[in-house]
Amino acid sequence: MLIDAEQLTHYQRCHRRAYLDVYGNPTERDATNEYLLKLIQDSQENQRGFLSRQKFVQPEYQAYDWQAAHAATVALMRQGVEKIFQGVLLSETAEGVTLKSNPDLLVKQPGRSLFGDWVYAPIEIKLGKRPKLEYQVAVAFHARVVAEVQGAWAEEAWILLRERGTFAVDLWELLPKMQEILDDCTQMLLQQQEPEVFIARSRCSLCHWLSHCHQIAKQEHHLSLLPGVTPTRYVQLQALHLTTVRSLADMTPAELEPLPGFGREAAYKLVRQARSTLHNQAFLIEESLNFTGTLPHGRAGLGFHYPNELHALLDIPSAAVELYFDIEAEPTLNLAYLHGILVVDRVANSQAFYPLIAERPEDEILVWQQFLDLVWRYPQAPIFHFCPYEVQTVERLAKLYGTPSHLIDPLLTRFVDLHDRVTRAVTLPVESYALKPIARWLGFNWRDPAANGAQSICWYSQWLTTGDRTYLDSILVYNEDDCRATHHVKDWLVGFLMESSLQTAELA
Repeated sequence: MLIDAEQLTHYQRCHRRAYLDVYGNPTERDATNEYLLKLIQDSQENQRGFLSRQKFVQPEYQAYDWQAAHAATVALMRQGVEKIFQGVLLSETAEGVTLKSNPDLLVKQPGRSLFGDWVYAPIEIKLGKRPKLEYQVAVAFHARVVAEVQGAWAEEAWILLRERGTFAVDLWELLPKMQEILDDCTQMLLQQQEPEVFIARSRCSLCHWLSHCHQIAKQEHHLSLLPGVTPTRYVQLQALHLTTVRSLADMTPAELEPLPGFGREAAYKLVRQARSTLHNQAFLIEESLNFTGTLPHGRAGLGFHYPNELHALLDIPSAAVELYFDIEAEPTLNLAYLHGILVVDRVANSQAFYPLIAERPEDEILVWQQFLDLVWRYPQAPIFHFCPYEVQTVERLAKLYGTPSHLIDPLLTRFVDLHDRVTRAVTLPVESYALKPIARWLGFNWRDPAANGAQSICWYSQWLTTGDRTYLDSILVYNEDDCRATHHVKDWLVGFLMESSLQTAELA
């Protein structure tokens, strides 16, 4: 069995991925995500940019012939080559596991090793902006294997970050942590202990086992599919034998509140979420001041006495003209390349979509001005968006391009974050409170079901590379659907709140 730094990185993010990469059925893997491919390409370009300023020697070997690669790398180390690119070193553990180290660079340093009056230290070149723990663990892993091969420890090892530059890894702090992770990973693989499924959206989105694991989680009605069930909270729920949506739905918030990592608000939300999911029904969130520790299954006991009270509480305006706004951006370029605006005229019963796109990165300022011109064409229109990103980007662009405050300050007061309003008002039977799961549960469908923000970034990169306008067209269709989905959610939410308020008034 072979373990390398990449596998240790996967293990830190998800034990199950490290297991499936060894024992999983390859036919159940998803195709490589296009956005992940772009990240890999960007990382390679970043690496090439750094290496273009370096002199190095690369060992020669056939792909995947790791023994030959090891021998070629050791030969270069014996020669005292200053820098070795894509070297491969192997060592054996007491359990008979082969450790494979392939750091981006091995750099010659003063010292004493089996090869002479020098030692080698590893460098990893990373696209990231900060020295994540997983990066540091990988460097510590390389340092261990290098030390075993050369018979001496390097005093330092480094991560070269795109923006921060060189970061020195504290090996003496990281080595024990790395060894613990390595031992745990080794035992899991040797004993073939398949970890339980746990869907964590931030870690799973780019994994090639996502569809496989998600299918299992759906079949098991796994609690990780409920928003708010974190790995830490899941351990606490397991201790109470709460492993299904139904079992959690049957609890009262007061029973969960004392658990570590819960508290009053989290306990209330989780039980309410389980009941919403179990019954596939939207629930109005009870006013927090009326909270008693029990959770009604219906909409009674809300404490509102006239139809518009809840609507006013959540500040969801309705106007003759409303704007629905969504931005597409490329984070690595710090570029907002598309401002999509859907203009809904309720008086004229018309809708018009305006895609303001920067066909070249340097056109961002032109698109920004077009955006200002359009939104000020409707000075009284509220601007609906989903999550804070649009407001944050408007503030950033205003500062970047020196936009006068009289154009920005009143504009910012018109923004209405529907994500904030939804999560404050209702509980929905969805796996995530992102726009897509909510809008799809409400019956809205994107014309391209596979499109998402990451795919949009890939399309824009492909447009810049090829000049093929079909990539731009795909972005515009996706962005328009995002704007229309936001409109769909807003109309549903207003209708749901009004209906709920009327029912409450009738009960009062």
